[in-house]
Amino acid sequence: MTMTITKQAYPPALWHKASQVALALAAALAASAARAVNDLPGGPAVNQLNLHPPVTRIAADQIWLHWFVLAICAVIFVGVFGVMFYSIIKHRKSRGHKAAHFHESTTVEIVWTVVPLLIVILMVLPATRTVVAMKDTSASDLTIKATGVQWKWGYEYLKGEGEGIAFYSMLDPAQREMSNAGKPAGDDYLLKVDYPLVVPVDKKVRIITTANDVIHAWMVPAFGVKQDALPGFVRDTWFRAEQIGDYYGQCAELCGKEHAYMPIHVKVVSAQDYSAWVAGEMRKIAARADDPAKVWPLDELVARGAKVYAANCAACHQASGKGAGAIKPIDGAAVVLDADAGKQIAVLLNGQNNGAMPAWKQLSDTELAAVITFTKNQWSNKTGQIVQPAAVVAARK
Repeated sequence: MTMTITKQAYPPALWHKASQVALALAAALAASAARAVNDLPGGPAVNQLNLHPPVTRIAADQIWLHWFVLAICAVIFVGVFGVMFYSIIKHRKSRGHKAAHFHESTTVEIVWTVVPLLIVILMVLPATRTVVAMKDTSASDLTIKATGVQWKWGYEYLKGEGEGIAFYSMLDPAQREMSNAGKPAGDDYLLKVDYPLVVPVDKKVRIITTANDVIHAWMVPAFGVKQDALPGFVRDTWFRAEQIGDYYGQCAELCGKEHAYMPIHVKVVSAQDYSAWVAGEMRKIAARADDPAKVWPLDELVARGAKVYAANCAACHQASGKGAGAIKPIDGAAVVLDADAGKQIAVLLNGQNNGAMPAWKQLSDTELAAVITFTKNQWSNKTGQIVQPAAVVAARK
């Protein structure tokens, strides 16, 4: 019995519905093809299966160890299962083979003790050498503190050229907007940051890790580096990048709902370019060192506060000031509308909610006064209130 399906067997409406579904699928496939990305130099590659190409000696040693141990495991696998299947086939009962009966064989016990011991020693010796090298953070040319904060990285240059430079590095706002809209684009999607970590090539860089709130992890695969950042503890690692370029990583510990939006971007530059970058950053620091006794007019503070807000606050509280999810809105917030500006100053200096709102002590007195004044006079918060840098200076004491 055969059955033939014809268009006449189904109502026209059903065929129309099916054609719409087919067109939608075709459009989705076309859109997916249009959004196809390329390998990101220094970052993940499309359909990447192997470890990332190394740019440090440690990362190269890790890859060599990976393949070395894998080869040993493959030899053991082939040897053990080869002998097993050979024995099963060659000495099967159907061929009349008689099983041997023996026990307490000293020779067998020596063999199955010595051979695994030699294999372990063969793997442990090169692995130990690499692990010891990974932990040797002495004689560094540059020391940088990386602090994990929900959900960004704070960098402080503690020792070496650039000492005194400090900034937060967070996901570029445009990347977050693409994620919210469900329209990913670009080879560096969710890896682009506003301020990358800049280091010189061929210099030993020590990274000290810690965290303000929960456990984070600073990881850059091309460097062979992954170091946990623990609140209340200090850990360290190091790398020496041998090639100029941009290298990417991410927080490698599940640190909360914004975990996917905590990328790492390390920009490795020549010694000359690094010195030029340091000089530029020092000029910025000097420019930010405003006289805290200066009395600012409202419009100038609001204009400056808008820039501070966009760079540091908008990622969580949104450009609209409405917040998102567990992030409280600033528009209409009681602490912002309160005539006592000291309450809002205390929040920015000390944080609140167990670190959910981080402290922003690293901002200058003028920057804090400006961003507070901005929030008090933006959106529906038309309070007309103004906070001068002197008030922030007094609150720091």
